[in-house]
Amino acid sequence: MKNLNQFHLSGLRAVEAVARLGSIKAAAEELGVTVGAVSQQVQKTEAQLGVQLFERQNRMLLPTQHVLAMQPHLTSAMSSLSTAVATTQRGREDSLTISVAPVFAGKWLVWHLKNFTKQNPGVRVRVEATVDLADPDTSDVDLCIRVGRGPYPGLNAEKLLKQRVFPVCSPALAEDIKQPSDIGKLPIIHDPGQMFTWKTWLDLFGLDESILQDGPTFSDGSLCLDAAIAGQGVFLAWETLAVYAIKSGQVISPFPERPSTGMSYWLISGKNAPRTKAKHAFGEWLKDELQVSIGRAKGADVILED
Repeated sequence: MKNLNQFHLSGLRAVEAVARLGSIKAAAEELGVTVGAVSQQVQKTEAQLGVQLFERQNRMLLPTQHVLAMQPHLTSAMSSLSTAVATTQRGREDSLTISVAPVFAGKWLVWHLKNFTKQNPGVRVRVEATVDLADPDTSDVDLCIRVGRGPYPGLNAEKLLKQRVFPVCSPALAEDIKQPSDIGKLPIIHDPGQMFTWKTWLDLFGLDESILQDGPTFSDGSLCLDAAIAGQGVFLAWETLAVYAIKSGQVISPFPERPSTGMSYWLISGKNAPRTKAKHAFGEWLKDELQVSIGRAKGADVILED
């Protein structure tokens, strides 16, 4: 591997990121540097290699055959380096890296994490809010919180809480809802990314989705809830998303019925990763905190089981 002595790792890293992501801007965002810095690193690496890796056309970089041949090997090597670095962090008792979906992080976890910190002052928590599925066996992620049906082969997965859904709307719109069929008189706020439909709730009352009216569409559950708070319509929410909005009176849950979607919240860890006291403490706290917070939500005393 002596031939690597003449090349800078930062340059190879920049080349790999540009080739994989397709643009200097995207590479700069991932690497946490400026666009100019990435461009300079690419140019230096081309000079060191003595070949052209990208063709410049209209401010775009088009990969040449050289970089197309290099990129799979570079990506594999960078992934191995990332795994190697992650192994030095796994098993530490003073830190935890948690991977969680942005909606859950923003609407629930951020409001409760201080309670874990109070109980465990020696543990520093880093939250990665992403929909990408991390591998807790090979990355620096210690625990993942995900919503799904399970099981998760090859991983340790503990079921935390069933996901239940129910309509919410602004207090003003709630005045027009006296019975379940009244939902069909109001605009429905849509989230095309939801893994469930209104049928889950409407079936309880013998109603069909055909009664639902059109309404605004947002690509994020948090935005849908904000739209409901703003009075734009009725949204089919879930407990970890809407608990604070209900407590604060920003939205009303007109009916107590909360059927399960068939999915649950799961705490996921790697089978080969060290089992630390910090992980155990977070898992136990998370289970208790979820139950307490949801149990205090208005109307939660009537919950339908599967």
